Amino acid sequence: MKLQQLRYIWEVAHHDLNVSATAQSLYTSQPGISKQIRLLEDELGVEVFARSGKHLTRITPAGEAIIEKAGEILRKVESIKQVAQEFSDEKRGSLSIATTHTQARYALPQVIKEFIGDYPEVSLHMHQGTPMQISEMAADGTVDFAIATEALELFSDLVMMPCYRWNRCILVPRGHALANIQELSLRDVAQYPIVTYVFGFTGRSKLDEAFMNEGLTPRVVFTAADADVIKTYVRLGLGVGIIAGMAYNPQSDSDLVALDASRLFEASVTKIGFRRGTFIRGFMYHFIQKFAPHLTREVVDEAYRRHNKAELDELFSTIDIPTH
Repeated sequence: MKLQQLRYIWEVAHHDLNVSATAQSLYTSQPGISKQIRLLEDELGVEVFARSGKHLTRITPAGEAIIEKAGEILRKVESIKQVAQEFSDEKRGSLSIATTHTQARYALPQVIKEFIGDYPEVSLHMHQGTPMQISEMAADGTVDFAIATEALELFSDLVMMPCYRWNRCILVPRGHALANIQELSLRDVAQYPIVTYVFGFTGRSKLDEAFMNEGLTPRVVFTAADADVIKTYVRLGLGVGIIAGMAYNPQSDSDLVALDASRLFEASVTKIGFRRGTFIRGFMYHFIQKFAPHLTREVVDEAYRRHNKAELDELFSTIDIPTH
């Protein structure tokens, strides 16, 4: 069994069983990959992939278990490389982050600018996706860090640390009737069509819970993953917008009015997560603390030592989480 063979089955599985696409991504030949997979299957005595002619059609049950173990081995190999690199050149390397549009657009730009200034020889890669996609990328080792508000808690092998609390604003065009109400209520908001985030994005679950607890059924007429898209449709008169407060800019959004909704909705917490077993390099600690100053190296190390969500919650119950 060779490490290269394990890499091939892992990559094929993550390229939708497309050997040609896998070969292109690994800068090797399609016949070479097929041959090595066959040799591995012959050695193990089981098929990793089921076939129809020359085409791979699905991963076998044995293959599922083998590929999962292969992923663990490949991640440990990568950790060994990172340990060596940390001691040979602590300011050079790469950092990959998966996050949502809201974080990438509104929360991270200044952090990333300062980080690149501090570590110019670290290449930084950002992946955007749904919270579930983001969590999966961190859980399978595709990225180093996941930054999101939803879905991270679904993956027990992620170490999750709270970065900041945030809430929402109600977005309406200037002159809208809601802007004249002194004590805005959810019932007031529910009278209008609503434009907001896709379910599963950016604290959407807290929004839905708030209406449900009041016995209200909001008329959500349009959803999007992108706060800027939501603003566009509020401007078109499609409905009342509900977005993260950080996504409203008084200068560029001067034609809209942002109404404070912190009394209407429970605050959400954005978290940063990484997979257990990840080797945290010096510049990775630096990035975490840039994004969330209370997450010092000592706090991160202590979080790593905690074994489950209950223990993590106990740790962070004693730490003041800032509000944005």
